[in-house]
Amino acid sequence: MRLKMRRNRMRAHQPLALSAAAAALLMGCGGSSDAALPQLSAATPATLQSCATLASSLALPDTRITSAEQVPAGPITVQGVTTQAPAHCLVKGKMKERTGPVDGASYAIGFEMRLPVEWNGRFLHQANGGLDGSVVTALGSVSGGAPVAPALVQGFAVLSSDAGHGAPTPFFGVDPQARLDYGYQAVGTLTPMAKNLIKSAYGKAPDRSYLAGCSNGGRHAMVGASRYADQYDGILAGNPGFHLPKAATTQLWKAQQYAKVSTKDASGLPDLTTAVSPAEFKLISSKIVAKCDALDGATDGQVNDVAACQAAFNLQTDVPTCTGARDGSCITSEQKGVLASIFAGPKNSKGEAQYAGTWWDPGVAGANFASWHFGAPATRDAGAVAFIFTSPPSTVAAFTAIPGMQYALNFSMETDYPKMFATNAQYAESPWSYMTPPNEADLSALKNRGAKMIVFHGVADGVFSPMDTANWMDRLQANHSGKADAFARLFLVPGMNHCSGGPATDQFDMLAPLVAWVEQGKAPDSVTAKARGAGANVVNTELPASWSANRTRPLCVYPKVARYNGTGDVESASSFSCK
Repeated sequence: MRLKMRRNRMRAHQPLALSAAAAALLMGCGGSSDAALPQLSAATPATLQSCATLASSLALPDTRITSAEQVPAGPITVQGVTTQAPAHCLVKGKMKERTGPVDGASYAIGFEMRLPVEWNGRFLHQANGGLDGSVVTALGSVSGGAPVAPALVQGFAVLSSDAGHGAPTPFFGVDPQARLDYGYQAVGTLTPMAKNLIKSAYGKAPDRSYLAGCSNGGRHAMVGASRYADQYDGILAGNPGFHLPKAATTQLWKAQQYAKVSTKDASGLPDLTTAVSPAEFKLISSKIVAKCDALDGATDGQVNDVAACQAAFNLQTDVPTCTGARDGSCITSEQKGVLASIFAGPKNSKGEAQYAGTWWDPGVAGANFASWHFGAPATRDAGAVAFIFTSPPSTVAAFTAIPGMQYALNFSMETDYPKMFATNAQYAESPWSYMTPPNEADLSALKNRGAKMIVFHGVADGVFSPMDTANWMDRLQANHSGKADAFARLFLVPGMNHCSGGPATDQFDMLAPLVAWVEQGKAPDSVTAKARGAGANVVNTELPASWSANRTRPLCVYPKVARYNGTGDVESASSFSCK
């Protein structure tokens, strides 16, 4: 099945290293193993010894504990989701407080830790998303659209931070140190502090430490796997933006492509939402389902065989071309040209790829997919590129003088794109260097100490290319002689948008399987995911009406695919096997 899958991908003209294909053959149907890898021992529980005294008695380098308070067991609501949290100690503080030499602003690495009274002996560093800048609640909600059990509920001591700047705006990019903190140094600074604080609270340091997050949090996790392999036993990276500078510049390039088929707003700038309407994306999604649904053996409205679908679906011939007005039943030839270019990925004038493309998947109909394509370039990516992913950065005055959309339209893949690799005397490390994992295809340090890594990625991610992540996994396998799945595994989530949403079974817990792998040697061959239909704690309104509200599916270790066994309820994961 694996060889067939890779042949399908080659027919679809997707990037594939031949060495990775050979590695897949070496692994065989049963997966690989490496008996020489050390087995880490399991964590042992402990009980909280102190809370209130932490604020007054704890002396940690470059750290100021601002408060420590006991929180009784009860509900905690974060972004509309209510979790029944255990009794715990909430500690807040700041590290490395300073005044920025460029802008005169106050900087610090703000954090909070939640330390359960009944502790499982584990530490989770919750890496947060976006531009960071806010100390979000340290619950450890790091898997799937609506996590089954956040880390705090599972008994972890959880850390959350703002990654070194106190506002979720890009302007911190003018400060050289804030750039480095956001990129990787905040994790390196916070980790020893958190472990020492845990030791003071429980009388022992954590037995096992985990680093986890989605989106930019997934990037933090992948960077941590390279830079801090000695500090973390388990890494969980969801929809990782590990090539974030390239992804962000690609967002600006996308805006330029969509502008070709957009109408103008009152200010004379393109309204990108008019480039492809929700009805038109829904049409494309339905045609993808029509061509690819049965490729996994079940006609169930879900496309599991992603690679085969790229060969089976053809935008030009499978979606009707408009001969009259756009009414949602067709798309124009101009729209097809723009979409084909966007899905293939950006190239410069020399034809060189600047970032990976993405896959055709029914999740293109998801609202989250559209928001990243149409809204984010002007509201998120323009500022991020201008201040964080360009050296030297823009000035606030120059950036705010024009709309974000104008910045996106003015961005040049020829002259501006290379600035992510630039340095000067003041900004001595390039954005590419501080944002990405060094030697990303060589995780020998992580492997050799017995640590493990799980990566998951929604196939219909609208901002970070799942193809880029799959290509990384191919290179990791090739670099580790086809045995990388002894310590690192990738799970693709069909239909899922960026970290959640879309027509997908997007509710799953990857943290518990990671712990079982790290501490018991139980490598996960599949993880069961559930649809969030009626009755779920957070309902996914984008689920097709034909699906059961409780549909389950196995998420498979890449490059395996969930295939129908030929008998059994198509709504149940037990009727599918990873092949």
